[in-house]
Amino acid sequence: MSAAQNLLDSRPPSVAHIFLSRVAATPDREAYRHPVAADGGAPGAEEWRSLTWAQTAERVKAIAAGLLTLGLRPEERVAISSSTRVEWILADLGVACAGGAATAVYPSTNAEETAYILSDSGSRAIFVENAEQLAKVAAHADRLPGLDHAILFDPDPDADTPRVDGLDVLTLAELEKRGEAHLQEHPDAVDTAVRAIGPDHLATLIYTSGTTGRPKGVRLVHDCWSYQAVAQEVSGLLLPDDVQFLWLPLSHVFGNALIAGQVKTGSVIAVDGRIDRIVTNLPVVRPTVMASAPRIFEKVYNGIAARARAEGGAKYKIFLWAAKVARDHARTGQEQMVATGRRKLPLWLTVQHAVADKLVYGKIRAAFGGELRGSASGSAALAADIGYFFAGAGVPVLEGYGLTETSAAVTVNPVDDFRVGTVGRPLPGTEVRIAEDGEILLRGPGVMRGYHNLPDKTAEVLESDGWFHTGDIGDVDKDGFVRITDRKKDLFKTSGGKYIAPTEIESRFKAVCPFVSNILVIGNGRNYCTALITLDETAIMPWSASNGLGGRTYADVVSSPEAHALIEGFVQRVNGDLQRWQTIKKFSVLPRDLDVEHGELTPSLKVKRPFVEREYAEVVEAMYEGSREA
Repeated sequence: MSAAQNLLDSRPPSVAHIFLSRVAATPDREAYRHPVAADGGAPGAEEWRSLTWAQTAERVKAIAAGLLTLGLRPEERVAISSSTRVEWILADLGVACAGGAATAVYPSTNAEETAYILSDSGSRAIFVENAEQLAKVAAHADRLPGLDHAILFDPDPDADTPRVDGLDVLTLAELEKRGEAHLQEHPDAVDTAVRAIGPDHLATLIYTSGTTGRPKGVRLVHDCWSYQAVAQEVSGLLLPDDVQFLWLPLSHVFGNALIAGQVKTGSVIAVDGRIDRIVTNLPVVRPTVMASAPRIFEKVYNGIAARARAEGGAKYKIFLWAAKVARDHARTGQEQMVATGRRKLPLWLTVQHAVADKLVYGKIRAAFGGELRGSASGSAALAADIGYFFAGAGVPVLEGYGLTETSAAVTVNPVDDFRVGTVGRPLPGTEVRIAEDGEILLRGPGVMRGYHNLPDKTAEVLESDGWFHTGDIGDVDKDGFVRITDRKKDLFKTSGGKYIAPTEIESRFKAVCPFVSNILVIGNGRNYCTALITLDETAIMPWSASNGLGGRTYADVVSSPEAHALIEGFVQRVNGDLQRWQTIKKFSVLPRDLDVEHGELTPSLKVKRPFVEREYAEVVEAMYEGSREA
């Protein structure tokens, strides 16, 4: 038996156990960094402060003991509705160490759906970030007879704690004081609660943000997270000396998995969920690892290309040359690795790459902090050309694959042998097989124990022998690398009987068009394919200023004939590499980008296809007016 398998087989019952062991092993090492207002600084000035593992444990134990004083019993649910911040992590670990189960609620969730999640989960208490999140709970408090307590992260310093009928509202500081007092009388209370946790006890309910229908509560037990923690460690995905920049939503399964791995390895997390601060934070934090979504890398690439285009002349030509060298260098190295097991590159390409590195790539790495050894990417496919570009520039994007139902990652690309266009190999202890219809099936300790209160839905996807039906189509190559080709439910058939994988076409378009933000290929039951396209404002506005459209608004620019002609060129370029029935015959550029606030994207930035098609039904129908069978 290998050492890695031995560690997996002997994994602790829960992350709560792992957390207490981590604190005992490295109490004085840094655990978390978080931004705070700078003492005596200018308005808005910030600085980063750290918590050691011992300091973290002091707060986590106080929160856990505070929850015990509220009467929390094993496996009872405590919800968390907050943006990504250090208090989210402390609350989550506190719930775990009290023996409870966390219910994750996206802060962008509306009041109606928040009430549904709290009711369906049977949550006894909820941590809320601020008065805005508390108001959503209060709006439907009469429908939540089982909810007794709300704990406020950020109370208004100039006002009393808000009152909600039927709900005990207290601040996080007040809860911690209660917990500290309880520990004075019962110093072993939290340790006793942790010892009582079993691997099959419920740890987390995460409601699928879903691209269709009501969210389903995914039941993840403590063993799911313990497996994630150990698997990340033995795979080398996280190292003890890593500094991770965490901005992803912690209500998402990916964020939860990253915390589990960090606790096991004892590495550092710098946490700040403000999207508008990512660019500012990266050179300050200087992370060695970071998880992200493909959309972020697409925006970064589009931004780099837009700046180079705006500078024009020799600088733009140098960028285009360097981008090609980066792709050639990465693609050739990968092909050699697959064929021979070595990344052997021709001398001319090595020399060109070294020159391009001095001129271009070093600046790109510096923008990411200069220390990044890898950035995990999930939730959707990354266009291959963008993946090759960043790999060649020394910022490897390590695509992985997982679902809420599998407690996040089940496959991931290793840093020393990543392959663009794949989602990597299975984590140790996870099995992958391909069904006859091409669907990917998974089995392993990270797989959920079912959907909460939905036995029929559980039976649809989870077989009695543990195999989970992912709903994704893909294959596994001879070296064990998994490739996702599309969502089973997204595949559609034209009226001519031809099957279309829209994700493949969309990915190709994103690879060639530096102005695109989102694209949705449509054609189910139709006689040809069309597309709804949105443009990236940071890329299209500099272009507009250089093409006679300066001074116009974003809406004016994207609706202009000039922008339509620009995008038409990229559409035709993609069409040239497609089969006739796959080609995009017509397209419409939408007046604004898709976003979470309008309900068009999930919090993990996946497009809600049915929602968008309904919202823009008139636009879609206009593209098929007068059509006849092709």
